[in-house]
Amino acid sequence: MFRKIPFVKKELEFIGEMPGFLGRPGTPYRNTPVTHRENMHALYDDKKPYWLPLSGESRMFSSQIYSTRLSRGSRKDQTDIFGIEWEWVPAAGGSIVRPGSPFMEDVNDWKKLVKIPDVTSWEWEEEAKTMELDPRFSYEMSFVNGFWFERLISFMDFMPAAMALIDEEQTDAIKELFQATTDMACKLVDVLCETYPALDFFNVHDDWGAQKAPFFSNEVAYELFVPYMQQLTGHIHSWGRKATLHSCGHNADRIQCYIDGGFDEWAPQPMNDIKYLYDNYGDKIILAVWPEKFDPEALTEDEQRAKAREFVDYYSQPGKPVIFSHNGNWALTPAFSEELYRYSREKYAQIN
Repeated sequence: MFRKIPFVKKELEFIGEMPGFLGRPGTPYRNTPVTHRENMHALYDDKKPYWLPLSGESRMFSSQIYSTRLSRGSRKDQTDIFGIEWEWVPAAGGSIVRPGSPFMEDVNDWKKLVKIPDVTSWEWEEEAKTMELDPRFSYEMSFVNGFWFERLISFMDFMPAAMALIDEEQTDAIKELFQATTDMACKLVDVLCETYPALDFFNVHDDWGAQKAPFFSNEVAYELFVPYMQQLTGHIHSWGRKATLHSCGHNADRIQCYIDGGFDEWAPQPMNDIKYLYDNYGDKIILAVWPEKFDPEALTEDEQRAKAREFVDYYSQPGKPVIFSHNGNWALTPAFSEELYRYSREKYAQIN
């Protein structure tokens, strides 16, 4: 339950650093009046955070079981549980399906080709013995590759998968496949929640767009994706957890699909008009936002602090809290970061 706590200067002191994910720089944390996990709960449950959180203030939870069997592996070539070969591309910093030989050419064949694994039989308890979750922080499990369009692309390659979405002869098979993968996803949520009581968030990957527009129509989205989103997010919510979405591309025109799909938060990419999304949808879904572009090196510390206050003022409408996106990390100078924390703490104590 949110409660007002006045700001004191002692909060500005750094008292530790959260390790970075996959070797990335860590995130220092301050002497806050509540834990970062409590602040996240205040944001998502009450829509009244104590301060405006950075995206790095929630820690990523990384399961090697998921990574090697249902994701793309860890910086090396691998074959997933379905028999899909993933090729590590160092220049891109990621993996792609080995090109030239699609696993499936017609979705109507999926039952002959795709064996849905029993994810509950995997050695989760053994892995948990090597994992320790710090209760001061929220943890987010990322379902890379997702369960819908990205998964279909891995089975078929991009163009055949996109064409299948508008091929009436494959529609029923796509629905059957997505039902099976969504049921699998719900079982994953079950076993992870049972194994890790401190796991707060599930982040689902499903990229829907390119640089300028979504890959498919609103009608396709509502027929083939939203019902399965609703099933999974509803299941996540039944465990008292939150569902967040990773969906790259210019997908502003599909945000209502994400809202109706039951997601608590979406982190858009910079090609989307973040102010438009916040103004029109910020009361319906939490958004990860970033400042308008400026050159920190060209500004004095006082000017950087003014930019931070300007940012907080815009994104502090009651009932419309936000997270500071990693897309804005370029702005996080010591002066901007301190003022972002201080000013949002004082402002939220007044308006919440």
